[in-house]
Parts: sequence; structure tokens; C-alpha cells
Amino acid sequence: MNPLRKIPKIDKLISHNRFEKLNQKLLTKIAKEHIETLRTRLIQKQIESFDEQRLISDIYDSYQETLKPSLKPLINATGVILHTNMGRSLISLEILEKASHTICNYSNLEYDIENGCRGERYEHVSTHLKTLLGVEDILVVNNNASAVFLILNTFAKDKKVVVSRGELVEIGGSFRIPEVMKNSGAILAEVGATNKTKLSDYANAIDEDTSMLMKVHKSNYSIEGFCAEVDFLDIQALAEHKGLIDYYDLGSGYVPTLPYNLSQVEPPIEKILEKNPSLISFSGDKLFGSVQAGIIAGKKELIDRLKSNQLLRMLRVDKITLSVLEETIRAYLEQKYELIPTLNMLYTDLAELSNRAKKILTKVGVDKCEVMETTVYMGGGTLPNREFPSIALYVYGKPMKLEKIFRQHNVIGRIDRDRFLLDMRSIPTHNIEQLTKTIKKIVG
Repeated sequence: MNPLRKIPKIDKLISHNRFEKLNQKLLTKIAKEHIETLRTRLIQKQIESFDEQRLISDIYDSYQETLKPSLKPLINATGVILHTNMGRSLISLEILEKASHTICNYSNLEYDIENGCRGERYEHVSTHLKTLLGVEDILVVNNNASAVFLILNTFAKDKKVVVSRGELVEIGGSFRIPEVMKNSGAILAEVGATNKTKLSDYANAIDEDTSMLMKVHKSNYSIEGFCAEVDFLDIQALAEHKGLIDYYDLGSGYVPTLPYNLSQVEPPIEKILEKNPSLISFSGDKLFGSVQAGIIAGKKELIDRLKSNQLLRMLRVDKITLSVLEETIRAYLEQKYELIPTLNMLYTDLAELSNRAKKILTKVGVDKCEVMETTVYMGGGTLPNREFPSIALYVYGKPMKLEKIFRQHNVIGRIDRDRFLLDMRSIPTHNIEQLTKTIKKIVG
């Protein structure tokens, strides 16, 4: 009998008890695809027959595979704490649970309980954040790129913004300062040279069409050697003298002092805010250690103007972001830095990292790997080219092969000097047990 005649009809096939309680629309789509593939293979003589029970199992497996989430947890063993490709800052379970009390219920997101009328969604995070930063007012948008765009569009549309030529950065996703300025309606006035810019360069560029002096943090590169840049405090003083807005796009901002002398590379937000600048902005999910957001801080009169820009409706954050961000800020105010994984991992000393690595080593075997000192970078567009110490497990074997096998088990390590390393710096303690099991499974 021609095997094509044995192919079951779709309606009969999906009525099989194996498919009971499944989504019939999705099931039908998957079944049709399998039937079509089967028919093609039979016609092309790739196969001569088929097993209907196997066909049913294949359809069921495809159905289950379709429902699997695309996003999945990984163990970041690269040592890079703010790994852009792996979601940057982690959120602690305790902060998420606290935020869930609001997220999972109706809330006063835009409801004024006292007066029984519509409220302001940004007031919730505003009080705590103003206290933490010591500023007149704040505004939170969906990321720092949005913050830059909103500020430029509000205060510099069809007007000049003076920026150092050495700060016309490009970050991930081809986000370029000149292009953002162009799309916001601002007119770029680049000054100085790539490696050297003086205060006089800013002063000479100011004319009647200038509205802002802007400084941009070099988030993912550094200029070394014969170079000079103008301190933001000097730019601020010049802007105040000329009646202009001063704006510092920090890219990444942080609050407490960083270890390993990293605070000497980039000053904390507190230092920048000492002179009451017009506006600053920074990311919530970098060194600040929270959710993706663009945090704008500065003078109230300017923040009020930002809030009145119609674009804000498209850039605003939702209740999930605000809830998690507020819990992060509360942790800062209580100095509970252990609730902020980014800081917690950065603060962990070498002795503790070494202890964790040695415990894994004893379970895996000293003939399989060894503990070694290494250095890492922060990542995520922060502290460019600034190394700090870490501890890693050097897994014996061919590094390229090991990297692939571990990656297939959702463990992402790194290859350094022809060695495959699992760096302890970026591995949360709750991942240690699973990592140990994975190592034993692969090399044991």
C-alpha cells in the first residue's frame, strides 16, 4: 500500500488522547508542519514508511519545545559582573519579593490616596531617591539613552549643545551621541581634539544659539597618553557664568565607595552632585545595581520641564521597574549593600572567593582543575580598561572544547591564555552547588 495513503488526517491525529488538554490551535499548526514534512520525505523517497506512534510523540515533543521560554538562567563564570549580554545587574530575591507585594496587587501607582484623585507615578520613587542623592528632584525613564534624548529634545531642540570631540561615544547597539543629538533636534557643536580638549574650547564655541554644555562619560573606552579633558565642575562653572544648562551624562553612576581604588577612576554620584549641577543622568542597571532605567537628577525647575515634554509618555517606566527600583533605593538608604548583588560581588574579598573555589575543587578533584589568581573587568560600559583581582578555577582540557560543552550546560566561562576559566567573581553563592554538579558531570 502506498505509504502516503497511511498518513492520518489532521482532525483524527490531534484527537489522540496524548494531546488531551493541549491548545488545539497551536497543536493543529504543529501537526500540519509535521505531516507536511512527512509527506515531502515520502515523496522524495527519503523514507519508505513511518510509525504513527512515533509521529504522535514527535508532535507532542515539538509542542512542548514550543512552549519552553526563550529566556533562561545562566551561570556567569566569566568574572564580568556587569555582563551586558547576560542582563547586567542581578536583582536579589529579597528585593524582588518585597517589590512583589506591590507588583502582584493593585497599587497607588497613579492614585493619590489622601485626596482620592489621580496621582503622579514618579512621586513614589522620587522621595527616597531625592533623599539618597540629595537633589532637588528626579525623573526616571526607561533607560539612560532615553534620558539623554529627552533632555536634549526638551532643552536643545534647534539649539547648539557643546560637547568635547573626545566624548562622542558609541555604545552597544550603535547608540551614538551625534545621532541621538540629531534625532532629538539638538545641534552638535563638537570642540577640541580627540585626545585633548580645553575649557577655552567650550568658551569659544558658545554663541547666542547655544543652550547647553554637555559632558559625556567615556563608558567603554579610555584615552591614554598625551591627553586632557575638562573637569565637569569647570564646565558647570562656565555654563553658570554664561546662563546655560550644564549636563553630565554619567552613563553609569554609583553611590558607595568602590574597592580596589576603582573610585579614583570614576567619582561617585555624591562627588558630582556637590556643586548642584543643572542635570545629570545615569543607568539604573549598571553600577547602581538595579533594574534597567534612566535616572535623571537635578534642579526642580528643569525636571518639571522634562515632565511636561509629551515624549515622556513614550519613555516612562512601569510599576515593575518602579517597585524594584524603590526597593533597591531603600536598601541603599539602610546601607544593606548585601541586597544589591552587583556591589556584593564586587566587595567580596579574594579570601572568600578562594574559599569558594577550593570547596568546589575538593568535590571535583585536584586532577581536574586548579585554583588560580586572575584579573577581571567590571563590564557593562563601566570602568573601561580597569582591572581588579579575582579567583578562578582553571579546568584542565582543550579550552575551546570545554567552553562549548559548558555553554551547552548554561555555564558561561572564559578563555584566557589558552586556559578555560570559571571565575568566582561573578558567580552568586546560590549558583555554586549547581556549578559544582555541572563541573563533575562534564569532567568527572
